[in-house]
Amino acid sequence: MNSAHTKPERVSIYAVFVGTVLLGIGTMVQFFPSSPVDSTAHTATALEHVPERSIARAASPEPENDDTVQYMQIIDSCGPYFTGVCVSAHAGPGEEYPVVRTLRTGIVLKVDRPALDRAGRVWYKVAFDEWLRYPTRVATALYVPATHVRVFESNAPEELAEQSHASSTKRIIVDRSEQMLYAYEGDVLVMKESISTGIELSPTPRGIFTIYKRTPTRYMQGPLPGISADYYDLPGVPWNLYFTKQGAVIHGAYWHDKFGQPRSHGCVNVPIDKAEMLYNWADIGTTVIVRD
Repeated sequence: MNSAHTKPERVSIYAVFVGTVLLGIGTMVQFFPSSPVDSTAHTATALEHVPERSIARAASPEPENDDTVQYMQIIDSCGPYFTGVCVSAHAGPGEEYPVVRTLRTGIVLKVDRPALDRAGRVWYKVAFDEWLRYPTRVATALYVPATHVRVFESNAPEELAEQSHASSTKRIIVDRSEQMLYAYEGDVLVMKESISTGIELSPTPRGIFTIYKRTPTRYMQGPLPGISADYYDLPGVPWNLYFTKQGAVIHGAYWHDKFGQPRSHGCVNVPIDKAEMLYNWADIGTTVIVRD
């Protein structure tokens, strides 16, 4: 599949950079926590401020061009129903800070900047700079340990220009009756996958649409006025292909594994690994056909 929209991963390169810099720094340099749990414990140790620019270079080299953004995907964490050991996001760069959230495998989050904890380990701060329906649900900063993320670069969110036209070679067919997704390039079937479309009260809209926006991550929140009264709070929904202005999206789902039956509030849920493949393959302007 075409991966032109996503820069090659540089996880191993980042690890070399981090290890080299941390060995040189040793124990002489540590970070001031921004909001420690026990302030007396922190003030008892003399800590020196490390310039953010130096840490950023150590943890992750700057993107090659202005069109790319750094993201991280949660790995080696718990499953859809919180089975197993979950990765914890803390309020600061270190385990001594309060746990704010538990993050399941597959979540994709935008990287704000890296930071070092008191032991010299790298943590990544999450950037929540997108529009949020309920912004008060993000009450504090989130830091994730580098040991449980895959850092990668991808294009910033892309949108279809008004004068652009749909792709003539690629199309995605969403069959609501079969709960299947088919992706074609010309007459060649490149993907066939079980999916979950909208439930009866919030069905996925039928018709012919165009992918007009792509983004690797989206914070999805409910209730949705006029659509659904259900409460949900899902940061880092991965691999989003928007095909209606009302918010219908093809995306990965990390919170369930019941593909093959309706489960969503109108979106098209795809297994995470297949959603990433589809995201890298689909172009802005690709035709989406939703049928029964």
